[in-house]
Amino acid sequence: MAAVNLGSTGGSADAGAATTPTRGRKPAPAASAPCAVGAIVPGATRAAQSGAEHVTEPVAYDAILLAGFGGPEGQDDVIPFLRNVTSGRGIPDERLEEVAHHYRHFGGTSPINEQNRVLKAALEAELASRGIDLPVLWGNRNWDPYLNDALGEAKAAGYTKLIAIATSAYSSYSSCRQYREDFADALEDTQLGDVIEIDKVRQFFDHPGFVTPFTEGVRDGIAGLLAENPGLERSEIEVLFATHSIPSTDAAKSGPAERGFGEGGAYAAQHRAVAEVVMRDAAATDVPWQLVYQSRSGPPSMPWLEPDINDAIEELPAAGRKAVVIVPLGFVSDHMEVLWDLDNEAIETAGEHGLAAVRVPTPGTHPAYVAGLVDLVLERVNGTPVAERPALTELGPWYDVCRPGCCENVRLGFRPALAGIAP
Repeated sequence: MAAVNLGSTGGSADAGAATTPTRGRKPAPAASAPCAVGAIVPGATRAAQSGAEHVTEPVAYDAILLAGFGGPEGQDDVIPFLRNVTSGRGIPDERLEEVAHHYRHFGGTSPINEQNRVLKAALEAELASRGIDLPVLWGNRNWDPYLNDALGEAKAAGYTKLIAIATSAYSSYSSCRQYREDFADALEDTQLGDVIEIDKVRQFFDHPGFVTPFTEGVRDGIAGLLAENPGLERSEIEVLFATHSIPSTDAAKSGPAERGFGEGGAYAAQHRAVAEVVMRDAAATDVPWQLVYQSRSGPPSMPWLEPDINDAIEELPAAGRKAVVIVPLGFVSDHMEVLWDLDNEAIETAGEHGLAAVRVPTPGTHPAYVAGLVDLVLERVNGTPVAERPALTELGPWYDVCRPGCCENVRLGFRPALAGIAP
């Protein structure tokens, strides 16, 4: 079972700092989201209120809102953090303690908060190097500093127009819409709905800044295995692109239904498309690969996306494979689900089956990734025409404003959310 198997996904599911007192609390679910007269996108700037797929009107934003998942920073934080992650699901603390041992193993500390501190600093340095005067606020969905803390900072500084970056690249409920819902929660909690407007950059799964670190990692991973294992053939290596599994029903609802993404919805389609680009650009089209999933949770009777990475690894020797490159394609940093589920469990499974294995890095603070995030912000600042926006797959560039009905949580239905056409 994974580190946050009770509700996290891709991107920012979580070394770190010492325990510090929390400044705030996770906001309660919003009853509604503020919507200007005549607008169809709640909480948006005037440029985005009409719900255009791509907003090409420039916007003078006051600040960037870096939105993270959050993670505990001490043993006393672990259970309260997991309560936040599973809020509303009625899971007893005894059950939460079953997954808490992953955090206990690392002293109760998830690396994700420190990683986001470093990412925030890297963004600030990149902005400064370009002469861009945009402060970066940081708030988390599930732990201190919370999103409502960040909005409080914005109010104190007089910032009224924010452009958000969610630390998750793909489309699904938990990797996109849930962030948008939490923006609405934070606005209602702070009673700043009539003061602060929040837009969000597009999902960046196929932006060169996000993809380049993986391409480099696959190229280096294959080369390293060949160098360290004399006689190993390229055809004997399998590249496993790993991402967080999600319920099949939620996957089917990811992305606009009218685009017909097929099994797994936009979530699976985006990952497959990016994996193809990575293998092509890494000059590795002759190396076998597959998309696999990790960190599933929920009752066994509930279908989730498959195959599980460990099941896939177990089958590789019979297919003639002798080595495996593990690519954490669904994640932006080395949070707990990468450190535990991949570096611990998947690498151990590979060793048990006689496979040489390497795990390539996540984007983290790779210069291309940091620069790419700033470029995504500038798309909205400058109102960049869609034809001039980089996208490495035919699926993108993705929408600036999420489409109606996109990424529904089938279990919970639609809750108020920003940065998308309601519902």
